[in-house]
Amino acid sequence: MTDELYSVDQVAQQLGLHVRTVRNYVRDGRLKAVRIGKQYRIARSDLAQLTGGAVPTAPAGDTGRVRRVEVSSVVQIDAISADDMQRVATLVGAAVRGRGTSDQALRIQTIYDEERASMKVIVIGDLADTAEVMRLIDAIVGHHDR
Repeated sequence: MTDELYSVDQVAQQLGLHVRTVRNYVRDGRLKAVRIGKQYRIARSDLAQLTGGAVPTAPAGDTGRVRRVEVSSVVQIDAISADDMQRVATLVGAAVRGRGTSDQALRIQTIYDEERASMKVIVIGDLADTAEVMRLIDAIVGHHDR
């Protein structure tokens, strides 16, 4: 058998779900599994079929845990007009759309407080992608007092 097998706990951790949810998927037939003793084992290919995509392979000797590093950043830009805010939001959104060097999607939200002329850009993603977004924001907005 060449297909890697995962426990219910490992699948739950990979998908960010509760163990009970994964067990219910198995019992409902939404996720194929093999019962070995008192435990279910899920084949990598069956997990990929459920998720609709590839499942990352665990490194040799790994306990089934997948290490993820995610950055949540908030960039505040003061004294920005509504037109400039729209330009920044459009350029950042266009630059990162469909981008992501990892299996994690890069997520960006913008908020504008017209009364205070203040914009917040919320970035959630891996380290490299987030760093690129920060460089992009700096290039667009820049520090005029340098």
